[in-house]
Amino acid sequence: MPHNQPPAPATFTPQTLGSPTHASPIHLSHTLGDLRSNYVRDDEKILYDIDVSNSRPGFHTSESAQLEKAGPRESLFFDAPTVHAAIVTCGGLCPGLNDVIRSVVMTLWHHYGVRKVTGFRFGYKGLLKEPIHAPVVLTPQVVSSIHRHGGTILGSARGGGESTAEIVDTLERQKVDMIFTIGGDGTQRAALHLSQEIARRNLAIAIVGVPKTIDNDLSFVERSFGFETAVSEAVHAVDGAHTEAADALRGVGLVKLMGRESGFIAAHAALASNGADFVLIPEIPFHLDGPNGLLKHLRDRLLTQGHALIVVAEGAGQNYLTTSGKDAGGNKNLGDIGLYLRDKISQHFAEKPEDEISLKYIDPSYMIRSQAANASDSIYCARLGSNAVHAAMSGRTACLVGMVNHRLVHVPIGAASSRRNCVNPDGPLWRDVIFNTGQPLLMTDAIFSQRPPAPPRS
Repeated sequence: MPHNQPPAPATFTPQTLGSPTHASPIHLSHTLGDLRSNYVRDDEKILYDIDVSNSRPGFHTSESAQLEKAGPRESLFFDAPTVHAAIVTCGGLCPGLNDVIRSVVMTLWHHYGVRKVTGFRFGYKGLLKEPIHAPVVLTPQVVSSIHRHGGTILGSARGGGESTAEIVDTLERQKVDMIFTIGGDGTQRAALHLSQEIARRNLAIAIVGVPKTIDNDLSFVERSFGFETAVSEAVHAVDGAHTEAADALRGVGLVKLMGRESGFIAAHAALASNGADFVLIPEIPFHLDGPNGLLKHLRDRLLTQGHALIVVAEGAGQNYLTTSGKDAGGNKNLGDIGLYLRDKISQHFAEKPEDEISLKYIDPSYMIRSQAANASDSIYCARLGSNAVHAAMSGRTACLVGMVNHRLVHVPIGAASSRRNCVNPDGPLWRDVIFNTGQPLLMTDAIFSQRPPAPPRS
């Protein structure tokens, strides 16, 4: 199965609103090799678990969970020209939001002939009975150039998704046929509850999600949009901190990156920069003090190298901080591990004059998530948006479009939002981080792990 992903559920089959009875206005081919794009058949599947080994002799595809391949279908559930589609963006900002909005609108308008597309403002709060801001009409003219800018033209906000009945009332009152929910796990959990309420009322409203989580932590989704842009931007901060540390006497660079429960951005940015000496992520516990603690190993690195760089994910080391409650999106409030480490490291090395260090702390979080998508993410967003439209038009609901094994597929929202995807401490990504940084396998007093040879640093 894809690295760092949980075991597959019993079924990946998405829900449908009913039998497709309308011919698609998109004129594609049925024949392979005729140099024309083809419709996707419902029996085209993607294997979730593609690993093979001697422990699986006689492996057959029927033994592995399979996902529906995303793409345009020949028969549609909806009569395309009569459709009223809606879009909502929820949660924090993320590179690529405008790209997805643009793709959805352009696909609806130009390929399916949909002429009524509504954008609800500021997340699910825009779908409440008395929204603060009225919805906006989306047309190709409105969205044609929005992909060049960061953020979202619809605005985004956390919370509101718990008002399930009220939101469905709005969808019913506005005669919405399909809604595209662009957001992370909290957004998609709320979308699942909406689909259940819609089913209870026997309404024909499709809900299709587009996975937006800059932390790349949705289960059964190989890559969420915005992640590559976030890593690219994070590398600039890591490189800057490395320069500051390397050019100072006993310089220490400390960079805090996003990653509430998953350290993917920190791990990838460290690998891309090739300058980090320590990477701290939520999945791996660490001690500050003691013979195998971070401070001891930081001191050793300063002695041997003269400078050091630490990259920490925002959710790491929360056991050292006192927090309570949750934010409007249902995420637990985090303490600021970056500031905590900055102060602890400064205090530790201030005890002796000869241990004086020059510490530079960088937190680029909001600068990163407000960026426009890079080329790779922009392409990915365009494909996610168009395939989300294909899914909704065919009557799929309570599903999202994601990538598994480098193929775009339909993933039931219940599976994708059931748990967080995390860095696997036993997996190849973390192994490569350990080899790249030369940090100990585990920085705790309970286990004195051997440290791989530190790579040469400049």
